[in-house]
Amino acid sequence: MLSAGAVQAETVTVAALGDSLTQGYGLVPEAGFVPQLQAWLEGQGADVVVINAGVSGDTTAGGLSRVGWTLTPEVDAMIVALGGNDLLRGIDPSVSRGNLDGILQAGTEAGVDMLLVGMEAPLNYGADFKAEFDGMYVDLAAGYDVELYPTFFAGLLAQGEIEQVRAQYMQADGIHPNAEGVAVIVEAMGPSVLALINGVAAD
Repeated sequence: MLSAGAVQAETVTVAALGDSLTQGYGLVPEAGFVPQLQAWLEGQGADVVVINAGVSGDTTAGGLSRVGWTLTPEVDAMIVALGGNDLLRGIDPSVSRGNLDGILQAGTEAGVDMLLVGMEAPLNYGADFKAEFDGMYVDLAAGYDVELYPTFFAGLLAQGEIEQVRAQYMQADGIHPNAEGVAVIVEAMGPSVLALINGVAAD
């Protein structure tokens, strides 16, 4: 059964701008985030092409440096999923915020619909850092009037105790999801991406 509004008159092209989580680090190509998301969306009846614009190791600065050539004329929508490597490097959230602001500004100027995917900071850097980092996604989504998906790992976080989740759904590094983990992430995030696609069709 097709989701309401999922069938498009023309194929919708979505660029997934991100880091190793988007790129599919440590996985065979078909098990990565973008191919699994593509398959999930097609299963919902969407006529869509998802472009893998994930670069392993990329920070928000890296995303900002390449957003211009990611937004080619055929791109109708963009998923922005960056910030994890900023966290790993302890980059000042004000710097990350500025970079994400630039990415969203570029998307706005290109006239594409966007979905901003957040990331939650641990308490390693302190409560103030966490509040500023987590809050930047909320603020930017509101400022640009784009949908916010709270955190890339929302689907996994809903599965239960963190240690059990890590053992079942993560690769040995404890940072990147395995193929099963990606499937859970996609199942949770998919409806938000489908809504993004339907928004393009409604424009």
